[in-house]
Amino acid sequence: MMMYSRMLATCAVGIVCATHTLEGQGLSQYRDFELGSDVGSVSSLAGVAASDAKTIHRRPALLQDLEWRPSPWVRGSTEPSTDPVYQIRFSFYDDQLFRIVVDYGTDRTKGLTGPDMIEAITAVYGSPLLRTSRPSRVASRLETESGAVVASWGDSAHGVALYQSSSYGAPYRLIVTDFRVDGLARQAESQAVRLDDQEAPAREIARQQKERDDGRAAAEKARIANKDVFRP
Repeated sequence: MMMYSRMLATCAVGIVCATHTLEGQGLSQYRDFELGSDVGSVSSLAGVAASDAKTIHRRPALLQDLEWRPSPWVRGSTEPSTDPVYQIRFSFYDDQLFRIVVDYGTDRTKGLTGPDMIEAITAVYGSPLLRTSRPSRVASRLETESGAVVASWGDSAHGVALYQSSSYGAPYRLIVTDFRVDGLARQAESQAVRLDDQEAPAREIARQQKERDDGRAAAEKARIANKDVFRP
């Protein structure tokens, strides 16, 4: 049993570090990705096109998400990768990375306990915060939907939190956040929703008008084409 526990703990170290060395890094980073970076820099590091970034809202601020799934193979070989990351979602506020959401693959975390995961992440970010000393802020909808908080690391500016979902397989998720920009993004999202609601009637009227105009244009085009060749 002791050997099995040690084996799980060793595997857990790879959850955050994978091919990286176990050296401490700032709370504003996840591997080579750093909060504050622009879409171009992040997409270049991830090896995906910047044009793949999905626009969530355009005003009052530009909110975008970029998703990346690491290759299941070791680069340059046919060997399967041991990287535990299933998917990473990068969120941007006016071309500034403010949140990194890391979902770990169920197959790579199977059998790992909360303490195993905490031990691995502590090797990178240092000791976790005590539950009573966590930054006081209202959890976002994303954070609430991510499951139960297993542990968190952070200071007044940045936070790293490990979550475990109650869904089948109990997958783990790590969220790295810039608190200040996250607050701006939340405000912008709320304002965008209000603007969408206010503009919805006008947009519907414009859509219906365009539909009528397109229909008339198509009918006129067909009339002209058929009139030239019609012979009773």
